Amino acid sequence: QVQLVESGGGLVQAGGSLRLSCTRSGRAPGVYDMGWYRQAPGRAREFVASIDWSGSITDYVDSVKGRFYISKDTTQNTVYLQMNSLRGEETATYDCKARLAAGGCGVTGDYWGRGTPATVSS
Repeated sequence: QVQLVESGGGLVQAGGSLRLSCTRSGRAPGVYDMGWYRQAPGRAREFVASIDWSGSITDYVDSVKGRFYISKDTTQNTVYLQMNSLRGEETATYDCKARLAAGGCGVTGDYWGRGTPATVSS
């Protein structure tokens, strides 16, 4: 019954900014991390950013370092992605992922939202 719901996508001009959010609901006794992937039309889904849930360790794909910032609000079960200086090639559907505990023994499972589209125009 775990669900992830994304919001914040839309249309923005190149050089502009968007703030994405992803809120998790349902039973989740253990959360390892949450993050963002993106998929452009005709291309494979790629990793963008992640944040550890027990701390604040972050990771980013090289192309967004210094421009994108991931953060979390654990009380609201929400992860955010602040995207600055957006480029046209970053037009994509942005998907939220949560890595959750799956029955013990260190086993985890991935849960995905349905995505929020972002269009960066020239």
